[in-house]
Amino acid sequence: MFTGIVTAVGRISRATTDDAGLALTVQARFKGLRRGESIAVNGACLTVERVTAGGFGVHVVGTTLGRTLFSEYRVGRRVNLERALRAADRLGGHFVQGHVDGVARVVRVANGAEAKTVDLAVPPDVSETTLLHGAIAVDGVSMTVNAVPESGVVQISLVPFTRSHTTLDALATGDRVHVEADVLGKYVRQLCRSQA
Repeated sequence: MFTGIVTAVGRISRATTDDAGLALTVQARFKGLRRGESIAVNGACLTVERVTAGGFGVHVVGTTLGRTLFSEYRVGRRVNLERALRAADRLGGHFVQGHVDGVARVVRVANGAEAKTVDLAVPPDVSETTLLHGAIAVDGVSMTVNAVPESGVVQISLVPFTRSHTTLDALATGDRVHVEADVLGKYVRQLCRSQA
């Protein structure tokens, strides 16, 4: 379980494929990482298999590769990172499971006086559980839905802190990102469907 509050931006230093999927090595300034620990890499919960000098290694299995953009990641790519939530931690964002629901596409970026807005075309499963002023995780970052400009599109607003402490400020039209819908919305949808 995570909160969507990014604690570091890392960089892919190695990416190799094998029969079991994709092995990634990530450079990150974390202290006390341990093998077996869960860490969200651009919003996807992955298990630390190796602790390296200045980073860690994870393995991305086929199921995850099919739901994410990891197969496109190359050496040098910057990624948002968050270590798993501890019971005593502050919940500054929202409950994020690290289960990527799909990939969204940036359809519009606009710089405003107070913030930069980004419109995302999201998958239908994400759209139907997302509402105005609700929560959505974008590449692992907890965001509030600023607007719903049209069906299937959600808008997020990047304040200066988010722009300087995550990878989201670099988003441009046509870019794709991992999205995870609010878990509360997913449970409500399932309960409603089971009552039908």
